[in-house]
Amino acid sequence: MSTTYGRFPGARPRRLRTTPAMRRMVAETRLHPADLILPAFVREGISEPVPIGSMPGVVQHTRDTLRKAAAEAVAAGVSGIMLFGVPEDAKKDAAGTAGTDPDGILQVALRDVRSEVGDDLVVMSDLCLDEFTDHGHCGVLTPDGRVDNDATLERYAEMARVQADAGAHTVGPSGMMDGQVRVIREALDGAGHQDVSILAYTAKYASAFYGPFREAVGSSLKGDRKTYQQDGANARESLRELALDLEEGADMVMVKPAMPYLDILRDVAESVDVPVAAYQISGEYAMIEAAAEKGWIDRDAAILEALTSIKRAGATNILTYWATEVAKRL
Repeated sequence: MSTTYGRFPGARPRRLRTTPAMRRMVAETRLHPADLILPAFVREGISEPVPIGSMPGVVQHTRDTLRKAAAEAVAAGVSGIMLFGVPEDAKKDAAGTAGTDPDGILQVALRDVRSEVGDDLVVMSDLCLDEFTDHGHCGVLTPDGRVDNDATLERYAEMARVQADAGAHTVGPSGMMDGQVRVIREALDGAGHQDVSILAYTAKYASAFYGPFREAVGSSLKGDRKTYQQDGANARESLRELALDLEEGADMVMVKPAMPYLDILRDVAESVDVPVAAYQISGEYAMIEAAAEKGWIDRDAAILEALTSIKRAGATNILTYWATEVAKRL
């Protein structure tokens, strides 16, 4: 039998798997704390954190506990925090005006976090109306109940200005309105916020895995968002959205969800020269936590495997509710 390299027995790939040190040395993909961004929820009118039942270990923060979470993230080496505001139900209305109130919960939280961590953490804000509307949609509705794209863009422009005024380093438009990146970029520049960057939710799919997030933000949504979020059957469409977002001025782009759309993430990462984020969403988190709670999987190993798969597919950064925990372990 030939022993020429490339054939058995001369070629034995298992030689590079013999010990933990060997596997670590030849690893092709490495997670780093700076890869991670922590999504965090802050709820108005509470005095203690409120656990999110469908997301074990995640809470709706008070202003004080949010500040502590931000400081803990900095200490662990996490690079960013993405803030979501949860207003009191009585403050929700059809136009989501609490989302553009300078004293609304999200703007207050942005100021709190910036005062706590300064520039040591990239402070990001979700730029969308869904948490603040009484109908739960990501924009303004027409009389027949459809989301009015262009009227919504006017609200997004206002939202971008107040979030930047409150201290956001980065805004994350997540509503999937056509033209949103251009309108937001023009609004920021016109208000003197040229240095505030845009993390565009470029390929955001209408997914069944968002379920626990609805609880996290106290969503009032009835129905679905399939007329503006992408159809999970489509891949090429995401590249069209990508080209538009880049042309309109996106500084970074995102694929959401992450694991069910690793093929999309790979396509996007191979097509651009800007940072690419992926959001490991609430349903992805909840599945692992629930299976681990039942003893069906090794929790810590599954978390690292899932995050590594997202990095391997091409993500520069990963939004994950495990960000601080994993950063401490890395």
